[in-house]
Amino acid sequence: MKERGILFSAPMVRALLAGTKTQTRRVIARPLQHPGWTEYVYFGPSKNNPACPSMAIECGPDYPDGAEDKVMCPYGQPGDRLWVRETWAKPAALDPGPTVYRADYPACVPPEFENLPAVDEITWKPSIHMFRRDSRILLEIVSVRVERLNDCSAEDARAEGIICPLFPKDGGPKSWTLAYEKLWEKINGTGSWAANPWIWVVEFKKLENANGND
Repeated sequence: MKERGILFSAPMVRALLAGTKTQTRRVIARPLQHPGWTEYVYFGPSKNNPACPSMAIECGPDYPDGAEDKVMCPYGQPGDRLWVRETWAKPAALDPGPTVYRADYPACVPPEFENLPAVDEITWKPSIHMFRRDSRILLEIVSVRVERLNDCSAEDARAEGIICPLFPKDGGPKSWTLAYEKLWEKINGTGSWAANPWIWVVEFKKLENANGND
């Protein structure tokens, strides 16, 4: 079992804390070597080969594929753990007090946060600079797969922890995929959904003990 850090935005952190986010989608960074008719196939731990690492294998015209066509999953494999990196701070006013998290602060600080500094009085640190000891959320990978982004179903969109404010909850499956499309493009830019990249789909469960001690 290995542990790795993974970045999440404040809205996604709130979804993790609420238990509504159990999946994340991340683009496979390496471009296809044989554009046009190449695809990725997932290989990973199995009953017959539990030690097999999670990877995507590019199926191209040079089949059978060689080692150069293997892309290792950077997030791990089932059983590995991910500690969440989020925007954080250690306000001087609370020193040597606890770590505070940007995701806990809505636009206006409500009464339950009255003992904490106002959001605009805190010097926030980017999630990439978070230390493992300051992380409060630990996830265990349940499964990994590879697919095209547009294969995301309504059920998958819900598992991404999105809120569907523009559509009623009974608006049908399309409303959830449209809401996730809007979120994806907000994060990755206009046209990124239509590009339909190959992605890692990492499914996980939140562990109760963020320190990793079972």
